[in-house]
Amino acid sequence: MTFRISLSFMIAVLFVATDLTGQRAPEFDIQSSTLEAHLRFLASDELEGRRTGARGNDIAAAYLAAQFKAHGLQTPPGQDHYYQPVPFESVTPPSSASLTIDKSDYEQGENLLIMSGNIAATKADAVFANYGWVDEEAGLNDYKGLNVKGKIVFVLPGTPEGQDPNAIFKAMGKKRKLAEEQGAVALIELYRLQFPWDFFRSYFNKETLVLVEGDEEDSDESSKLVYGWLKEKQDGQMKELQEGKRMKAEIMSEGFGKSEIHSNTVMGIIEGSDPALKEEYVLLSAHFDHVGVGKQGGGPYTAEDSIFNGARDNAMGTTALLGAMQAFAEQPPKRSIILLAVTGEEIGLLGSRYYVDNPLIPLDKTVYNVNMDGAGYNDVTYISAFGYGRTGTDRAIDAGANIFGLDVLPNPIPEQGIFDRSDNASFAAAGVPALSLSPGTTAFDEEVSKYYHQVTDNPDTIDFDYLHKYTQSIARITRLIADMDQRPMWKEGDKYEEAGRELYNR
Repeated sequence: MTFRISLSFMIAVLFVATDLTGQRAPEFDIQSSTLEAHLRFLASDELEGRRTGARGNDIAAAYLAAQFKAHGLQTPPGQDHYYQPVPFESVTPPSSASLTIDKSDYEQGENLLIMSGNIAATKADAVFANYGWVDEEAGLNDYKGLNVKGKIVFVLPGTPEGQDPNAIFKAMGKKRKLAEEQGAVALIELYRLQFPWDFFRSYFNKETLVLVEGDEEDSDESSKLVYGWLKEKQDGQMKELQEGKRMKAEIMSEGFGKSEIHSNTVMGIIEGSDPALKEEYVLLSAHFDHVGVGKQGGGPYTAEDSIFNGARDNAMGTTALLGAMQAFAEQPPKRSIILLAVTGEEIGLLGSRYYVDNPLIPLDKTVYNVNMDGAGYNDVTYISAFGYGRTGTDRAIDAGANIFGLDVLPNPIPEQGIFDRSDNASFAAAGVPALSLSPGTTAFDEEVSKYYHQVTDNPDTIDFDYLHKYTQSIARITRLIADMDQRPMWKEGDKYEEAGRELYNR
């Protein structure tokens, strides 16, 4: 088959490949061999799965900081290094726990998951408190008119405003604190989520990391409240409690423990080329942590291979960040670029959440977030765009991918809720227009699942030609967005539009 290429098409391709001065943009010269070297190091056995707080994660952070320094990136304002330390606590769930209510018995690791707190066998009144949420500005107070002192409080998952995974994870700490302030002895969330209980249970019924927030850093008060989740034995079992029926419950938990751990997000800055627009920032992010080794990984392993290398999730995204960094350091776009390699994503988006709560560049100066993450890929002709159609950047996304021979797959596998499961969700919730770009995924099929969070996800299984195109596309899309005349913004009616208007005073 013969194709005829028109002159207008060639001119369009030439324009897309160059900047306004006619110079060839350096993302077209990114070398595949350089990217392969980055990925093979980041996903090597020696980094032991890059678990947050572990040695391999620290080594990866040091490698990223060294790359930032070698390419002349600026450190965050007021710092002489590229790190944002993130304070965590390592939490070990109780070795045994039980709950009895309405003649039904629940046992730890089966249909009960106590995540924190020790308590001797205690009988107390059971109280239903809606979501267990208080937001005075919004006029919400689920504890109004309730006396829960010395009682076991049962609540719905998440908050009145959201029950997506990010909202649920983010609300956990505040809900515990609110229940504690009210004098409750235990807080139990009812498991009524869309994803499987077995997945949730295996994820949390092991050592986990949580953020240390505010004055909790110097206090052990948070461990005195028992907190967990209950999977009802039958639908609607707690309906009578919700309707106000008085019930007694008995709870016991022992073996819970915690210790302090630190990890680092890595951040560098490339100043924009436009005298006015350089005061605005496009944030390019990718998480570099993974799930560790052996039992930490939560999946099957053998004595021969117990390392969850995380080549796809997310050494590919971290490598793409380094490739884009190289292009922007050589030729900066109009707006300034924040390169953010995030820790703590695999434990609930905690690294990005900490950055949003403690930004090193004011969030209202951050006009966009391009995030890179992925469970894997099953079609190397695509780049998947989660958030496509929501921020007015579709033309830039299409142009940046198409020039490297990739098509854009808008918002695939909607049933997985991918947009709200990666670090872009932390920025979106704060109002920053955001996009998550992943390797081509048309379905969560066998080709994806055989590598996702598995010991098989190692560098030798990666299509490096595709990684090259993926990285070039990321760099090009980010440059085109950073060079837009008008700042991107959430489209009218988007669930994050109000947060965006509040952040930017629009």
